[in-house]
Amino acid sequence: MSKNRRLHPAWLVAAVAFVALVGAAGFRATPSVLLNPLHEEFGWPLATISAAVSVNLLLYGLTAPFAAALMDRFGIRRVVSTALLLVAAGSGLTVFMTASWQLLLCWGVLVGVGTGSMALAFVATVTGRWFVRRRGLVTGVLTAGGAAGQLVFLPLIAILVRDHGWRTAALVVAASALAVVPLVVWLLREHPADLGLPAYGATEVVAAPPATGGAATRALGALATAARTRPFWLLAGGFAICGATTNGLVGTHFVPAAHDHGMAQTTAAGLLALVGLFDIVGTIASGWLTDRVDSRLLLGMYYALRGLSLLVLPSLFSGTAEPSMLVFIVFYGLDWVATVPPTVALCREYFGAAGAVVFGWVFAAHQLGAAVAATGAGLVRDRLGDYAMAWYVAGALSIGAAGLSLLLRRRPGRGVPEAVLVAATAPRAWSYRG
Repeated sequence: MSKNRRLHPAWLVAAVAFVALVGAAGFRATPSVLLNPLHEEFGWPLATISAAVSVNLLLYGLTAPFAAALMDRFGIRRVVSTALLLVAAGSGLTVFMTASWQLLLCWGVLVGVGTGSMALAFVATVTGRWFVRRRGLVTGVLTAGGAAGQLVFLPLIAILVRDHGWRTAALVVAASALAVVPLVVWLLREHPADLGLPAYGATEVVAAPPATGGAATRALGALATAARTRPFWLLAGGFAICGATTNGLVGTHFVPAAHDHGMAQTTAAGLLALVGLFDIVGTIASGWLTDRVDSRLLLGMYYALRGLSLLVLPSLFSGTAEPSMLVFIVFYGLDWVATVPPTVALCREYFGAAGAVVFGWVFAAHQLGAAVAATGAGLVRDRLGDYAMAWYVAGALSIGAAGLSLLLRRRPGRGVPEAVLVAATAPRAWSYRG
């Protein structure tokens, strides 16, 4: 077989990254299933348990930019392996907890830091190093890894909780994360230049940049530069609302909200898993579109449609999965993280070589929004007796995020898709203050 017909190693790296993301997604799929069992066993208020979810979501985001810098400093393989071990430890240790602060430590801190180290900044790092062509599509596929993890784990976790208790479910997640570590150590490569090859779609071998400076210094420096630009705040604001309306609200509180209306917890968990199934389709399609359509228009459309769907959601809950609820599940799944590929592309457009680290900070805003929503929705439920107000506020915020996205200005001189220009813009960061 000729060299030109051989599979480029970039695709193997992408496949291993996908599996790692699936392994990390397992514990992130469990909060909505474990809220009621923990409440019933320990008597902790839902707001207290939701606070642990908020810590998890917040650290999941805040870790991302530092993890991206650590990957540049110490390598993807070391960072991802350590992250998987933290996920396994945090999940496994929950079976011994007797107080709510231990939930905050295990579920919040350990798992938050571990999964944050394999968050979407990891996706941006892998695609930035290994792909020039098909970068948007691969970003969509890897982003869908989290949805695949939700799809694989959520129904299983719900059944395990029902039949064997939540501790068994936590141990299954820990074992799954551990099982991915050998694969990462064996197959996850650092740079195409290490193999003497160009990135996929490139024509020249580009040497890996030397590891210089501390990871914290690089991450904070990227934030300091990006924070002086208008696009950063527009992207971060929209992505904060994205996190609030996905991981923070629907991902954490959909199952208990459905249960409030008489739906069995396993049925509600199955519906949330369907969100994950259609999320895979939607995110891959969004990656394909990102290579061809202005990312600003895509974001505006995604957020506006999400807002409208959340405004009608309170009227769809019932004791069974009615056709109208199934329509919502399909639509919301297609839109769930379809926002990621265009957001990653815009970070590269505005910030060049620093795009992956800057996206880490934008993703931190995403998780800050998720953390606020997770705790806020729990408080709404405790104080008002139902979740209706939380859904209405989230719908209005999503429509606002559409407006923020449409305020982003096109980079001067950009007339072709980002995937074509990224090879030329990657070596330097571009400063935008418009």
